Amino acid sequence: MQKITREILIDKAAFLLSTGVVGSVFGWRAGEFDYDVTPALFTDKTDLKNNFVFGDFCGANVSKYLIKATKNAEEKILVFLKPCDTYSFNQLLTEHRFNREKVYVVGIPCEGMADVRKIKEKAGEGILKISSTEDGVIVDTLYNGTISLKKEDILLERCKNCKSKKHVAYDELIGEDGTVLENDRFDEVAALEAMSPEERFNFWQNELSRCIRCNACRDVCPACTCEKCVFDNPESGVENKAAYNSFEEKMFHIIRAFHVAGRCTDCGECSRVCPQHIPLHLLNRKFIKDINQFYGEYQAGEEVGSRAPLVNYTKEDIEPNDAVNKGDK
Repeated sequence: MQKITREILIDKAAFLLSTGVVGSVFGWRAGEFDYDVTPALFTDKTDLKNNFVFGDFCGANVSKYLIKATKNAEEKILVFLKPCDTYSFNQLLTEHRFNREKVYVVGIPCEGMADVRKIKEKAGEGILKISSTEDGVIVDTLYNGTISLKKEDILLERCKNCKSKKHVAYDELIGEDGTVLENDRFDEVAALEAMSPEERFNFWQNELSRCIRCNACRDVCPACTCEKCVFDNPESGVENKAAYNSFEEKMFHIIRAFHVAGRCTDCGECSRVCPQHIPLHLLNRKFIKDINQFYGEYQAGEEVGSRAPLVNYTKEDIEPNDAVNKGDK
């Protein structure tokens, strides 16, 4: 597989800008630290050359940002999408969240992105520099010297359980396309299902009790695109940032999980950005696992226009139990 570098992407973007195919470029911008990378829109080649980055910390799924970026765009926007990003891209198109004609998609291969939390766990705080190698990273630290880490030990959770190296949307590809992968992403869900109800409740009580209601999970989620969220409505009674009680603490995440059920592509952004390290992706995966079991395997975003099982009737749909069928008891 072709090794994708920052220079390759900059050259591609500069060419498309200079030939007028696109008027701006959506990618990733360098931050204060090597791991401090953020999605950004570039409109000129100088800014692109100086600040565009691509590397181990470009895990952010930029699909959702196209909603706002394309709203008043007069020219096409170039966006570089990793395979997992393209599923969210298609799902947003299915929900008519932006105009496909305003976007030029270049698919790029991905061998997994690094999790800075794992790096800090292994290398400690005081990171001065992180350099990529063929099979991992070299971390220069203030307190612990130089530490070498292997790629497989620092991957984001979603990358360890990557569901697909195949792009499901693009105008052109850089390198060869991959395939849908076998993975173990439902193993943790199965482990939770094997717990007793009390054990499972205690697990989620412990995890969700750390929530500080920063809304990072909601704000980054490609499936959360309502212009006005119920949790921001001052008339709803649940707009407060801090949970009023333990019920409201859980309600926020349970309601959000229900809202994205059948639409979540399992991109893992919710867990990636959570400052409290809550494994929120497990809630969504439980829904995905149940949908696969009850309605047949379904991957949100695999095809533009596909109807999620929860909103699509077929004669093979599961039926209520016999007791319910016999009446309204």
